[in-house]
Parts: sequence; C-alpha cells; structure tokens
Amino acid sequence: MTAMPPVLVTRDGVIATVALNNPAKLNALNKPMWEALGAAMRELSADDALRCVVLRGAGDKAFAAGADISEFATTRADAAQAKEYGELIHQTMQAVARCRHPVVAMIKGACVGGGLEIAAMCDMRICGESSRFGVPIKNLGLTMGYGELQGVLALVGRAVALEVLLEGRVFDAAEALQKRLVNRVVADADVESEAYALAARIAAGAPLVARWHKQFIERLTVMPQVPPSEWDEGYACFDTADYRAGVAAFLAKHKPEFEGR
Repeated sequence: MTAMPPVLVTRDGVIATVALNNPAKLNALNKPMWEALGAAMRELSADDALRCVVLRGAGDKAFAAGADISEFATTRADAAQAKEYGELIHQTMQAVARCRHPVVAMIKGACVGGGLEIAAMCDMRICGESSRFGVPIKNLGLTMGYGELQGVLALVGRAVALEVLLEGRVFDAAEALQKRLVNRVVADADVESEAYALAARIAAGAPLVARWHKQFIERLTVMPQVPPSEWDEGYACFDTADYRAGVAAFLAKHKPEFEGR
C-alpha cells in the first residue's frame, strides 16, 4: 500500500495549491507534514513563474486541528527533543511567511493550535461560517514557543494573543473576524470559490510589486531579537510534570490535573 503524501502540491497556471494531507485526523500536524510543508513552500518561493499560493487542508472538515498528540512520546518527550522539533516548526513557519509570493489560507472547518499558527503566517485568510479557531494548549501543559508566537502576535497584538492563550477557548468564525485572525468570513459553500477568486485578483497584479510589498511590510515590522537562552526557554515546558500529565490526559480523554511543576 502506497503511503499517503503528507502534503499535496498542485498547480493551475500561476496559482499553486498546497494541501495539508492528513484528513483522517483532521489534518493534525505531525513531523513529516512540517518537513514537507517547509520543503514545498521553499520550492514554490523559488519559482518565478508563480504569482500566488493557496494553502489549505485536505477535505472539508479542517484546515488543521492542531498537533498530532499521538507522536509526542517519540518526538517531543522532553525539552531537548522539543527544541529540535521546534526548530523544524520555526523553519517551516518562516518558509510560509517569507514565501516571495502572496499566500492565501483557505480555511474550512477547524483551524486550531498549529493550524492557526500556520494560517497566521499567511498573507490573507478566508474562512467559512462554521470554521472554529483557538489554541487550547494550556490543557496540554504546553507553551507556544517564540517561533510559533511571532505570527499570531504580529497579527492580533498583545491583548488578543494573551486572551487566546490564557483562556484556551475554541471560538467561532465571527469572533475570529472580530479578533482580526481572518480577513473574511463567507458561507461554507463559498470558501473555495472566494479563496481562488482572491488568488486570481492577486495573480492579475504585477508580480514584482506583490513581492516588493511583502518585503517592505516585513522590513517595517519590528521583530525583537530574542537571545538563544531565552529562545530555548520556549521548550522548558516539555520537562515538566504538567506536560506529561496533560498529554496523558488528552490521550486518555479525561481532564488533566495540573500541579505547577
């Protein structure tokens, strides 16, 4: 039996589509998907013939429903493993954010955890009315590392970023629009047509101008330089008892009991 590719890349003229391809798990993100997404975005960025990239989840139920928790025991068992994994995630996030071509997130269904982090790195986001958003990682005893937090913070600012992380709620598309997490909310049946209509409008413009505007805005966005020692603190949670309790509770489908250690 042929293994399912973790990411699917298709092309229609000057518009490419990248699909996170784990529909049986609502496109939950695992290590092969992070690797494949980064590789795909770097390759597409180098293609001068392209004018726009649409990033989506396979199927209609989810853009991405967060991380694949089932792999944590082997890929993120402690801070050392988490740092290696986190560097991969950061590289992939940057590959999305720094793609030379405009990137449109087409969001159907759940856009949670790592899915929301990826969408935040895109240039524009279109979602359906039934889409759901949130980052409930507090229930796993996890932090959002610096590399993952950059895009969300730049998009919504300090107050909303703290609200999303401290409450850990999953909320609807109307609230996501109010929080500026998405640009537009459309009927579920229209998400695909609206996303590609947007991509077509982008592609109809001067491609060099689109690339320059992305560069100019990135240069004007102030990004703090985090020292390596503080950057590594983003993975300290993986050495805590709360992390182990949170993951075990998630897999067992019961409420975790955190002790703060």
